[in-house]
Amino acid sequence: MRSIPATVMHRISVAPMMDWTDRHCRYFHRLLSRHALLYTEMVTTGALIHGDVPRHLRFNAEEHPLALQLGGSEPADLARCAKLGQDWGYDEININCGCPSERVQRGAFGACLMSEAPLVADCVKAMVDAVDIPVTVKHRIGIDRQESYAFVRDFVGTVAGAGCDVFIVHARNAWLQGLSPKENREIPPLRYELVYQLKKDFPQLTIAINGGITQTAEVLAHLEQVDGVMLGREAYYNPWWLAQWDSAFFGDREAGEGTGQGSGTGEPVMTRDSVEAQMVDYMEREAAHGTHWYSVARHMLGLRHGQPGARRWRQVWTDHRLKHLSAREVMAIAREPAPV
Repeated sequence: MRSIPATVMHRISVAPMMDWTDRHCRYFHRLLSRHALLYTEMVTTGALIHGDVPRHLRFNAEEHPLALQLGGSEPADLARCAKLGQDWGYDEININCGCPSERVQRGAFGACLMSEAPLVADCVKAMVDAVDIPVTVKHRIGIDRQESYAFVRDFVGTVAGAGCDVFIVHARNAWLQGLSPKENREIPPLRYELVYQLKKDFPQLTIAINGGITQTAEVLAHLEQVDGVMLGREAYYNPWWLAQWDSAFFGDREAGEGTGQGSGTGEPVMTRDSVEAQMVDYMEREAAHGTHWYSVARHMLGLRHGQPGARRWRQVWTDHRLKHLSAREVMAIAREPAPV
């Protein structure tokens, strides 16, 4: 297990996103950035304790550094699942205290846990005692119409006292009633200044910010105030952005198209074509284990975002009539010139 300082590992990360950041998506993202911290989808403690552990926890070795996000509110269950995550080789265990969906609320976890800071502290303490890898918390700045900075300050202070040193803060409130999860990402106002204040009040903690960030310049501005930035849907819909991250945020030489990944190291130039070809290699390996290319290809549909011919390319990779073909045959069709 590698030991990476939290301020380095959390400098840039891709958010855990349900139905999106599965192991195929993470493999794709790792082709684009060596250093970004990747997260699993949220996995509930019940799914691990009563379900198929390998299905939920297996990942590709290339995905490191990789964090497992857990959903739950029973300290003993979370400790048991955190130990499973460590045994499977994850670099970090994260507890979800930010999801506002009604389904998650019915399970008594997610954002509603912010109103029970002592319980979250008990959960964190149980996990910290069970594992040797970092235990972190992802949360909001408040719930419902509670807009006092003191609320999130006291939450962080209480949970930090239980042994959590890293907090990833979505800079919006979570409205537990009346808004869908999508609306909860858009309607409650962003208040970045509260996250900045957390860093000032808890300088010893690693504080990462999340919410509404879509540009490199914005990331750099936030990094002047906090330790890390977590990117979500923009990273998924416009994944080629990740190809700039190692250079822009970690000081690596430019890894984007036309400049070469790892220039001077003998490694090949990274292009959209080369990334697509590597994904096809991956699809073929996965096919040998029963995974159809169609379920993998959906994660790379944004690869040619904004490029000429991108629409036709996406149409080919989502054409169910081509499912009988191999991934390599589909790639050949996708790269053919558009009919005149």
